[in-house]
Amino acid sequence: MIHFPAHRRAPLRALSLRVLAAVVLVFVTVAVVWLDRDGYHDANEDGMTLLDCFYYAVVSLSTTGYGDVTPASQSARLANVLFVTPARVIFLIILVGTTLEVLTDQYRNGRRLTQWRKTVKNHVIICGYGTKGRSAVTALLEDGLDKSRIVVVERNSTALRQATSAGLVTVEGSATRSAVLEEAHVRSAKAVIIATDSDDSSVMVALTARQITAGQVRIIAAVREAENAPLLKQSGAHHVIVSAATAGRLLGLSTSAPPLIDVVEDLLTPGQGMALAMRSAERDEVGRSPRELDSLVIALVRRGRVVTLTDKAGAEIETGDMLVYVRDDRPLPAATG
Repeated sequence: MIHFPAHRRAPLRALSLRVLAAVVLVFVTVAVVWLDRDGYHDANEDGMTLLDCFYYAVVSLSTTGYGDVTPASQSARLANVLFVTPARVIFLIILVGTTLEVLTDQYRNGRRLTQWRKTVKNHVIICGYGTKGRSAVTALLEDGLDKSRIVVVERNSTALRQATSAGLVTVEGSATRSAVLEEAHVRSAKAVIIATDSDDSSVMVALTARQITAGQVRIIAAVREAENAPLLKQSGAHHVIVSAATAGRLLGLSTSAPPLIDVVEDLLTPGQGMALAMRSAERDEVGRSPRELDSLVIALVRRGRVVTLTDKAGAEIETGDMLVYVRDDRPLPAATG
């Protein structure tokens, strides 16, 4: 099932407002009848008491209409035409407001779903919205990807609500099932990020995604244990990130070279100072050494393979190379008038 982000009022508050509006409408109707009580005919012919006015207001607004109290004078009939009848319609709308709202939401969601299915492509699918999944979404958004191009696949109801509240489109179900990935339009996706809680699930998701897409969609996965990385690559993942090993290396650096931790965090946190970025090589840069450029180039990506500057192949920039460089990512200072 696909869920779209929505902004709704709390159900209890919405219900309380409807009840309050209905009560206010009843009291206003009672006041109108009471002011012209002599113009109403009671079956008992003993005059209209305040209780009779309440009785007439309730049976009239609810369209019950027993007929034992009727407007007899011209002024009472005019009040019924100008006020009681419109109030009756408003009262009914208030009573059936919840049903109307549900039907409206169903119609709106149906249209959104149809429109989404027609336009969704080149999107990124996040399988799992735990700590890793949320961090991946944050990184994508900070890199400029629009929220509408991110689809979260998750079976945990709490995580689903969190993703929907964050303004993301979600698909409820296990990403190990081909039907769920098909619902997320995996065939037209740009990439699939696997951020599940277990390595076993990651392997199954990678196998399912590769089977559906025939390897045409890039699959990036995270695993806890390094020994499972080769298995995940055999399952179809193009890139595998070993979270436990990476965390362990950072812990080791924090002991032997503490300042390096600050550098790594700075590079991985946009807007803090330095940030890793990638761009295509320009025409006038072809044939030059990456070290001669104004940008601080640290590697080249050539035909899908990373070429370091220490390799002989990295001595010169070739046509079609992508440059991995460090950019200044500090926020621009506010303009002063």
